Amino acid sequence: MNSGNGTRRKVGKLQHFNSMVSSDPETLTEVQSLFSKFRTYVKPSSGEWCIPDPNVALRHPAEQHCRLQDLKVSLNAVKNQLSDKNVQVWHQHTNSTNRAGKVISAVRSAANAEICTQAWCKFYEILGSFNLLPEEALQNGELNTVHLCEAPGAFITALNHFLKTSESTRYCDWSWAASTLNPYHEANGGGTTIADDRLIANTLPWWFFGSDNTGNLMIQNHLLELQTFVSNMRRVDMVTADGSFDCQENPDEQEALVASLHYCEVTAALLLLSPGGSFVLKMFTLYEHSSICLLYLLNCCFHSVSVFKPATSKAGNSEVYVVSLNYERKEAVRPLLSKLIRNYGPQMADREALFPNALIPESFLNQHEEVCVYFHKLQVETITENLRLFEGMNTEQRQRLDHIRDCVAHEYLQRFQVIFLPRSRWISRNMVIPACCSVSAGRPLGQKKQVGSFNERKELQTLSWRERIERGCYASWIQRHCLESGGAGCVLEGPLSECHVDSWYIIVGAALPALRNSPFCDGGLLNHLNEALTDTVVDWTRATPCVSCQVVSTVSILKDVADICVVKADSNGNKKKKRQCLVFGSHSVWGACESQMEDLVLTFSAVPPFPQTGCITLHDGQPQYQQQLLGFVVFSLQTLNSGDALLLPVFSALTRVTAAVVLCLHVCFRFVSFRCPPPSGVGGALLVCVGFCPEAAAPILPFLSEVQKCMSQLLRGEGDSGKSQSFCCDRQVLQFVPMEKLLTGGLTEFLCTMNSEIIRQKLHLLMQS
Repeated sequence: MNSGNGTRRKVGKLQHFNSMVSSDPETLTEVQSLFSKFRTYVKPSSGEWCIPDPNVALRHPAEQHCRLQDLKVSLNAVKNQLSDKNVQVWHQHTNSTNRAGKVISAVRSAANAEICTQAWCKFYEILGSFNLLPEEALQNGELNTVHLCEAPGAFITALNHFLKTSESTRYCDWSWAASTLNPYHEANGGGTTIADDRLIANTLPWWFFGSDNTGNLMIQNHLLELQTFVSNMRRVDMVTADGSFDCQENPDEQEALVASLHYCEVTAALLLLSPGGSFVLKMFTLYEHSSICLLYLLNCCFHSVSVFKPATSKAGNSEVYVVSLNYERKEAVRPLLSKLIRNYGPQMADREALFPNALIPESFLNQHEEVCVYFHKLQVETITENLRLFEGMNTEQRQRLDHIRDCVAHEYLQRFQVIFLPRSRWISRNMVIPACCSVSAGRPLGQKKQVGSFNERKELQTLSWRERIERGCYASWIQRHCLESGGAGCVLEGPLSECHVDSWYIIVGAALPALRNSPFCDGGLLNHLNEALTDTVVDWTRATPCVSCQVVSTVSILKDVADICVVKADSNGNKKKKRQCLVFGSHSVWGACESQMEDLVLTFSAVPPFPQTGCITLHDGQPQYQQQLLGFVVFSLQTLNSGDALLLPVFSALTRVTAAVVLCLHVCFRFVSFRCPPPSGVGGALLVCVGFCPEAAAPILPFLSEVQKCMSQLLRGEGDSGKSQSFCCDRQVLQFVPMEKLLTGGLTEFLCTMNSEIIRQKLHLLMQS
C-alpha cells in the first residue's frame, strides 16, 4: 500500500504554522496527520488486475470475507455503545471534539463561499489534495463535469470557487450538469431527498430529473436519458457521486443498504466519463463483497484509486471518498458496462455478486484488507476517545483541544489557499427565495428530526401514531381547538404583475402514488398526517366536526367580501351594478344569508368533490381532482366580470399543480385569502378571491385550456397525439408553471400557512375521534 502517492499539496508543509503561537511538535504532527488520512492501491506490475469476463459477472452468489466481517462486528460493537446516548447531546459533544469543527466558520469568514457546508469543505479539500482536473482539459481551457446525487449542490459551488480563485483555472470555460432526487417531486421522500434547494431553485436548467421528473438515478431509463442530457458536452472530464440513504434506523447495515446506489453511481460514471477523466465516489465501510467488487472494478479502469477521509469529514463516522484518477480502460470495460446497464436498478446489489471471489486476485484482497484495517482503526479510536471525553474534560484537555481546532482551521485555509470570492462570481448571483431550504434546509425531505437516543427512537417505532404525536413537538398546537377563523390575515395582493405566460410549460411524469413531501408545507406535519391516514379510514365529506372548534360563519365571510366589493353611487346618484360572488358550494349552506347581502349577488355552482378514491395519502395529487379543480377555475375566469368575487373550496395545495392553480387566482384577483376550517365541511380550506381583473385573466386562459386538454388525454389513456397509449394512464401532469415562479413573491408563505392549517385541522379531528 502507498499512503502518499497521487496527492498534491498546494502549499508547503509545517511552515503554515509559523504564524501560530506556541504550536508544539505534538500538535503540529496531529494536525498534519489529520490531512493525511488516505490509502492508495498499488497495482502489481504483472498486470493481473484486469476487467473480468462479462459472461461471469452477476452470475454467482456473494461471498462474505471473514476477516472483513470481523472488522464489521468489531466496529458495530463500538458503535453500539452510543445506543443509549441522547443524539442531540452526543452531536453537541462530538462537534466540540471535532478537530476540524472550526473550518466551516473560518471558510465562511475568509472566503464568502456559496453554500458553505461541510460538503463544500470536504470537496474543496479533495480538489486541493488530488489532481482531479485532467491536464488535457486545463490545457484546452474547457472543463465539463457531471454531479450525481448532488443536492443541495455544495460540490458544484466548491468547484466554482476553486476554479475562479486558482491561477491555473480561473479562465477555464466550465460547463456542468447535475442529477439528484427532485425536491419538488411530491412522491419523493422517505429520508432520501434533500430539501435544501438554494442552488437548484436558481439553476433548474442544469439539473436532470428524468422523463418521470423524480430525478431517481436508479432507474434504467434515467441513466440513458442522462447520457443524452449531457451529450452537448464535447467530453466529460469529471463525475462526482455523493449519494446516500437515511440509515439512522439501521446504522449497523449502512454499507449494505446503500450498495445498490453505489453500483448505479459507478455504472453511470463509467458510462459518462471520457478517457482521462476523474471520478469521486462517497462510500462508507468497505467490508461487504459488493464493495470489494466495486473497488476492484475501479482499480481495473483507472490509473490510480485512493480511499480518502477528508479532515473535514467527522472522524467518528464511516464516510470515505474513493478518488479515481485517469480513466484509461473505457473501451475495455464496454462489454461489462453493457451487462451492468441491462441489470441496472435499485436491486443491483441484492442479486448476484458482480464478480465471483475466485476472479478477484489475492494481491488486491490483501491491499483492500489493509485499507479497511486502517480506516477501522481511525474510526474506533475516535469513537473511543469521544466516549472517554463524554464523561468529562478537564480545563487542560479543553484548552488543548481548542488550540488544535484553531490550528486545523488555519492549516485548512493555508494548505488549500482558500481566498475570497465576491458574490458576483457565485453561480447563483440573483437568487430567488427558495421554498424548501427555509423549512428544513439540509435534512432529507420526510426525514424525522433525530431526538433522544437510538434505543428511545426504536421504542417510538412501537407506539401508535397518536402516541408519537403526543410526544412530538406539534402536540400542543394540534390539540388546540380553533377559536377563530384561520387564514383571514394571510392575503395575496394582486393582480400579480409581470406574469409571462409564454414562459410556462407543462411537465408530465409518472403518476403520483402518494404525497410524501411538498415544497409548500412542513415535512414533519405531512409525515404525521400520512401516518394517521395509513392507520385510519376517514371520509372527509362525512367526518364529524370538532364541537369545540369555532368555524367561521358564512355571513362573516360574505360580509368581508362585500366590504371589499362595495360599489358607491356615481356622481349622478345612480347605483352601479352589484358585484357577483361565484360560490362553489351548497345553496343550503350559503343561501340562508343571501338576503342579507345587499351589495352581492350570489351565484352557486357544484362543489369540487374531495378525493375519496385511490391512495388515501395522495391528498390533492389525485389527477381527477386536479382536473376538476382546474376546470372550476377556468369556468370562473370565463364567467366573472370585473370586480367580482369567487369562493372556492380546496382539499389542500400540496402539489405543484394545485399551487399553480392558486397562483393563477393570484394573477387574476386583487385579493386572495383563505378560511380554515371552511363553513361547508371539515376537510380543506376555502379560498376567498375578491376583485376579479378580466384583463389579467385573458392571457392565461388559452394556456389553462391546453393544460385541461393534456389532463383529459392522460386520464383517457391517450398521448399528446390523442392516440391510445398504454403508459398514459400511469402518467399525469405534475407541473404547468415554472418552479421559479412558484417560489417567488409571497405565494410560498401563503401556501405553507394554508397547508399547515389544513393539516393541523385534519390531525386535530383525527386525534379527537
